[in-house]
Amino acid sequence: MKKYIFMAIMAIAATINVHAEQGDISAGAQFVYASKHSMAGLGAQVQIEPITNWRIAPEFIYFFKNDGLSALNVNMNVHYIIPTSQSFAIYPLVGFTYGHYMADAPGGDVTTDRCGANVGLGAQYRIKDRLHFFTEERFQIMKNFNQSVTVLGLKYTF
Repeated sequence: MKKYIFMAIMAIAATINVHAEQGDISAGAQFVYASKHSMAGLGAQVQIEPITNWRIAPEFIYFFKNDGLSALNVNMNVHYIIPTSQSFAIYPLVGFTYGHYMADAPGGDVTTDRCGANVGLGAQYRIKDRLHFFTEERFQIMKNFNQSVTVLGLKYTF
């Protein structure tokens, strides 16, 4: 599990380093709910805008144990920003997902890894000059493990 966390942190750090000079960068914390096993989690998301109205959004989520199952989820999404006013915008999103699921079993923990795709819609509202509330609803498409994921978060733009 430590290996997966380290890989996610390194991927996010590399993405920030590569794109730091090209546009806005935001970092945020989020509360997440996944429908498949009614799992709640906490996550972190970085948003990099390399081109106007386009964002790359790497994300790491830890889902708390529910009925003996916990999970780690790493996502790499792309957003297309559609501003509707100076303080509100919506964005469709598409991307890739990787899930690492850990289940309690009598002989020891059982783990399952899944890769898939994300498709969804998000919205953001500017609270202050650099502080935004955001929400996303996405559908994760994974072999035998499709689910909807709801995200509520706050982000700060640097």
